[in-house]
Amino acid sequence: MMKLRLYTCKIVLATSLVWFICGVILMMYYTDCIGDNSAACQSFRNQKVNSISLRAHKLFRLTEPSTTSADENFRSWSPVVVNSNPSHWPGEMGRAVIIPPEEEELRKEKFKLNQFNLLASDRIALNRTLPDVRAEGCKNKKYAPKLPSTSIVIVFHNEAWSTLLRTIHSVIRMSPKELIEEIILVDDASEKDYLGHPLEEYVSKLSVPIKVLRTGKRSGLIRARLIGAAQARGQVITFLDAHCECTVGWLEPLLDRIAEDRSRVVCPIIDVISDASFEYVPASDMTWGGFNWKMNFRWYRVPQREVDRRHGDRTLPVRTPTMAGGLFSIDKDYFEKIGKYDEGMDIWGGENLELSFRIWMCAGTLEIVTCSHVGHVFRKSTPYTFPGGTSKIVNHNNARLAEVWLDEWKDFFYAINPVAKKVAAGNVTERKELRKKLHCKSFRWYLENIYPESQMPLDYYHLGEIRNEFTNKCLDTYNRKSGENVAVSHCHGMGGNQVFAYTKRKQIMSDDNCLDASSYRGPVKLVRCHGMGGNQMWEYDEQVKKQFSM
Repeated sequence: MMKLRLYTCKIVLATSLVWFICGVILMMYYTDCIGDNSAACQSFRNQKVNSISLRAHKLFRLTEPSTTSADENFRSWSPVVVNSNPSHWPGEMGRAVIIPPEEEELRKEKFKLNQFNLLASDRIALNRTLPDVRAEGCKNKKYAPKLPSTSIVIVFHNEAWSTLLRTIHSVIRMSPKELIEEIILVDDASEKDYLGHPLEEYVSKLSVPIKVLRTGKRSGLIRARLIGAAQARGQVITFLDAHCECTVGWLEPLLDRIAEDRSRVVCPIIDVISDASFEYVPASDMTWGGFNWKMNFRWYRVPQREVDRRHGDRTLPVRTPTMAGGLFSIDKDYFEKIGKYDEGMDIWGGENLELSFRIWMCAGTLEIVTCSHVGHVFRKSTPYTFPGGTSKIVNHNNARLAEVWLDEWKDFFYAINPVAKKVAAGNVTERKELRKKLHCKSFRWYLENIYPESQMPLDYYHLGEIRNEFTNKCLDTYNRKSGENVAVSHCHGMGGNQVFAYTKRKQIMSDDNCLDASSYRGPVKLVRCHGMGGNQMWEYDEQVKKQFSM
């Protein structure tokens, strides 16, 4: 009976102590720093609460594991993001901004300036709040307690004020301050007055160090990024475009992957910010980067083998064959070691594939980190002009890529895109020497091991036109999509839509589509290549020079 009374007394005393401590906490919270919401005061409050909690923990000897928890080697980095904007403000939580009909003409006029709805962008707060679009498994992830710092490099040319500043504010608000070494803005010869002194004055008042560098003359994205990278002091360089919005927890998973292995180059999931309404639309974590026959970057569905490698855990990074190139993080020393960007490339285009091939073929790894989300304004066309035209610039860059990295597929690329062969690639001796120095693997190795899903045929019998000898007409895809019929037209000898590959698997391929004969007398269609023979298996009779569907 005495033991029961003693036990009851202990419970009463313990309960009283708990209420006493709670009362002390409330008193300290409401009496200290009354009316003061400064950061220093808030920090002071937090210290007191933590101190009292620690005393309570020791007093009551809360259950502790007998061994050190693995979680003690990690920490939650994500900053607490407070939504201070009224929910009815335009664009809050990533909602679309609808322009009323009476302002439609003004919207159209402003759209021409940047090829996105500038009127909508200007009505959205520079610090607008976005939803947390990460997978649930990402939200509680912890990362190494010591991560490398990063320099954020943003190149701009005549960028809109609201999109550029929203990019900067999102970086600052959504990133742990100790991880941001600096933000480097590289002005590639902008002509807008507001991007001069007003920009410098504005960013000088922000809470992280920001440099504004000027190229002086139009240099293009590639060379402007190199200027920014040369000035970077962070251990990691993070490249962003000038019309992005970072979301909560975007940076830590990128830096954590590089901290584990400096030869990793990592990209966030690139979400879509609508060019029409600035609605924030999360992208799938089941897409990765690839390319087509013309060396154009394309998004494709992640194949089953990569799903299996990750054991179905969609919070793990995806090993992607290529990257879009606008948004990625790379260890600064590693960036320099593998040759940075190809300085012989002009303006923009092809540099993302060239760097992707180089990373994989020269013993690096390229990943999409699925726990990192950054929004990007995807435009249907560019508002900028290029010397000699866009196609000339892209063909020049792709020719350099082909000469250095494609090996025997160089001829394949030129057959598909003969215009690129006529464009001067310039001197590529240094880049070829770099490849030798880094002991890089072959492009065949890349296709077989990194991107076996590629539509680049590993082996083929013939590559060229399919010509009717009697009518002198050629089979032509007319750039049609999967499921549509092919047709015939005048043979133009310019490659492109009239080039087909007859592979050793007896497919007739046109990029990622194959000729498909669904019935004996029915039309021949373009259908996504499935590699299973059947309607896509063709025999060629050398004697009569005819192609037959099997």
